[in-house]
Amino acid sequence: MSVALHDLVPRKLRRTWAADGSYPDLDLYSLFRARRCQHPHRTALVDNEGEVSYAELDALARQLAAGLAARGVQAGDVVGIQLPNCRAAVIADLALAALGAVALPFPAGRGMREAESLLRRSEAVGVLAAAQFRGHHHATDLAQLLGQLPTLRFVVSVGIDFAPKSCVPFAELFPGDYDDFVPDRPDPDAAARILVSSGSESEPKMVAYSHNALAGGRGNFMASLLTDDRPPRSLFLVPLATAFGSNGTAVTLARHGGALILLDHFSPREALASIQRHRPTHVLGVPTMIRMMLENGAAETDTSALTALVLGGSQLDATTAREAQQAFGCTVVNLYGSADGVNCHTDIDEIDSGEINSDDGTSGVLVGRPDPRVAQIRIDRVDTGRTAAPGETGEIVARGPMTPLCYVGDPQLDSRYRTSDGWVRTGDLGVLDPAGRLHVVGRLKEIVIRGGANISPAEVERMLATHPDVRDVACIGVPHDVLGERLAACVVPRPGSVLDLEGLCAHLAANGMERGKHPESLLLLDALPLTPAGKPDRAALQTRFTTVQH
Repeated sequence: MSVALHDLVPRKLRRTWAADGSYPDLDLYSLFRARRCQHPHRTALVDNEGEVSYAELDALARQLAAGLAARGVQAGDVVGIQLPNCRAAVIADLALAALGAVALPFPAGRGMREAESLLRRSEAVGVLAAAQFRGHHHATDLAQLLGQLPTLRFVVSVGIDFAPKSCVPFAELFPGDYDDFVPDRPDPDAAARILVSSGSESEPKMVAYSHNALAGGRGNFMASLLTDDRPPRSLFLVPLATAFGSNGTAVTLARHGGALILLDHFSPREALASIQRHRPTHVLGVPTMIRMMLENGAAETDTSALTALVLGGSQLDATTAREAQQAFGCTVVNLYGSADGVNCHTDIDEIDSGEINSDDGTSGVLVGRPDPRVAQIRIDRVDTGRTAAPGETGEIVARGPMTPLCYVGDPQLDSRYRTSDGWVRTGDLGVLDPAGRLHVVGRLKEIVIRGGANISPAEVERMLATHPDVRDVACIGVPHDVLGERLAACVVPRPGSVLDLEGLCAHLAANGMERGKHPESLLLLDALPLTPAGKPDRAALQTRFTTVQH
């Protein structure tokens, strides 16, 4: 048994969500198995190797589960997964669920230091890792931890015919005879998956989710995006190993019986080709990816099968929403969510009317009405901790069927971000307007303090994004000897455009933004650097800005 994972939501409340139908109240593998029995020949996933049916995927998952069991993996054990979007990642998800074990996915491309931290703090007993991925040799690197981490017993190498030294070849975990394998039937409220937050802590936060919170709470989010009885065909541009990507195996497959369409890495042209070839109903990505696709032939692509673009990870501006809706011919959903346990999204009426940016005097970005079948949301005043009145800005606090169990191996995070009755403090600033719609203002920790005055980078980014020559933008705080910090704008111009700081500040002034919030430095880029999770990489921007300045 690995690290203890306790539930900070009262048991009685969890059972209430099961009783009212917010939870399927089955473990993930049992849900998937039911889908396999109903539609064995339906396509379950499409990747670079081709298509896999539900029956084929189930057989592979059961074989891998038997192979992992032979390696000593038991119910409750944590096993890491560092793989790109491919069938092996999905097979591993399902195999671990069938064992009652806990999956710990983290994106391919993340470095050794972070991987070591995750595996050590989660007390993982093993890890499945890519042998080769875009210049990385994760399996070889992680094998160095054998003997250093007391709980780590094996590293599985996935992706080439031979395994690096000290690694187990992936193929060896598929026994020829697995008919006697009996899946575990874990408590649906027990841990199934650990999501890794890409937040601003010194080490990435890990958040434990139950079977019910994934298939139920997050599954209810996806259910609200389905317009008919057809199962979704979801193209994941974000890694399955992210919080956003947790809507893959557990939700698209196990809960809704749909199909996963996977690219092992994002390319705008490959993404558009996949839309035309595989005809997804839903595309899940970040706004920067969509902006790149708009510039690489989105308008000439057959998108007639699309129901929605579901965009999260960073703020969506009104210009991108309008251009994407016109080019792709479908609903554009603005999703606000995180690994920590919050979710809210717009619906088609809000996007159609152009209401991404608030138009009623409320600051922030509109992200829709909270769905209690996913997560209730309230706003707490930062100064008093009391519930804010409609229209007052405060910290966004959430609780509902998708609420996670706890932070992993870190009671201090539980104390800081969880209340005694199970609510999650998000660290985000927001407003609930009189109509009950949530507007996200920014991050508490990302406030730039210039000479004692607070500047929200998110607010400035939203305004700069309305400039007709700005394709993408991120604002960061940079050190200053006298003022403490100053604001810098990192901007990607639209092709053929010429931008300078004076012109950008004039745009801000013309739109009513006071001078004290204007950026004082400009870094022009061909593209924003992205984290492995697909979000703007602010740490990389800080480094690049410092390098340019010197």
